[in-house]
Amino acid sequence: MLTGAPAATSIPKATQDRIFAAAKRLNYRPNVLARSLRRGWSMTIGVLVPEVSEGYTTLVLSGIEQGLVRDGYCYFLLSHHHHEEMIARAQTMFAERSVDGLIAVDTPLHHAPQLPAITVSCPVMHEGITNVVLNEKRAAELAIDHLAGLGHKRVAVIKGQAFSSGTESRWQAIRHAAERAHLVLEPKLVVQLEGDQVGHEPGYFATQRLLASNARFTALFAFNDIAAIGAVRALREAGLRVPQDVSVVGFDDVQSAAFQNPGLTTVRQPLRTMGILAAEAMVRRIKEQVPDPARQILVDPELIVRESTCPPPLRGSR
Repeated sequence: MLTGAPAATSIPKATQDRIFAAAKRLNYRPNVLARSLRRGWSMTIGVLVPEVSEGYTTLVLSGIEQGLVRDGYCYFLLSHHHHEEMIARAQTMFAERSVDGLIAVDTPLHHAPQLPAITVSCPVMHEGITNVVLNEKRAAELAIDHLAGLGHKRVAVIKGQAFSSGTESRWQAIRHAAERAHLVLEPKLVVQLEGDQVGHEPGYFATQRLLASNARFTALFAFNDIAAIGAVRALREAGLRVPQDVSVVGFDDVQSAAFQNPGLTTVRQPLRTMGILAAEAMVRRIKEQVPDPARQILVDPELIVRESTCPPPLRGSR
């Protein structure tokens, strides 16, 4: 009865009240481990992420947590900081703790995990693993078409770090979108986030390199919102106004994007929804005990237009 078993409804109300009173007096707690052993499930999931920081990972995690808690699961969280040996070690640690499955977020799994697994934005597909991914092609088109529609012809791009699983696919999507919009992406207007930091500094320094090249551009499309916020700081320090001199577009729509000055125009990834979808797929995979064929759950982005974009100045910017 204390575990919520359906058969407990047949116990008389007076008896139930006495049992609950005794349990409260004795500080009784159900043995979760014993219950999980009886079921054959631990009701825990291992979640593997690059790091826990503002932006992408935090929002995906909030969705994963929401989806798992709703089905009575809890989770262990490990950050691998892009070290391959830590990715492999984390999977061993999860298995030793008898988790029921693994959710890997923005993590390259070069070998198929032994545990039932669901991935979010992972570049490598494995048999039996569902991957929740953004429609990168559509995302790039939304941003590039917005800038081209405003009249921008010289667009700078800040690519993601080399270790990020989304860097190459997003760059290829941006190139395709630019070609479709008849924009030429000049090599000197393309820079990459460097280092392994996850704050605003990589975007700040990448924009400083763009400015130091003296290449003229009227708009900038950053790999993520965190980099875009750093870019705005660098532009202002160089005496440029956003958006009057340079329009800036981010990616993700983190919670602080709307509260920047100016508010950041960005491509919204439904990150919390992606986390929920991953959690739901994980629970379904565990309950059904049958591996899915390798497949993708494709989610669509949305362009959020705020105050960081406008038509280019008549004479252009830098």
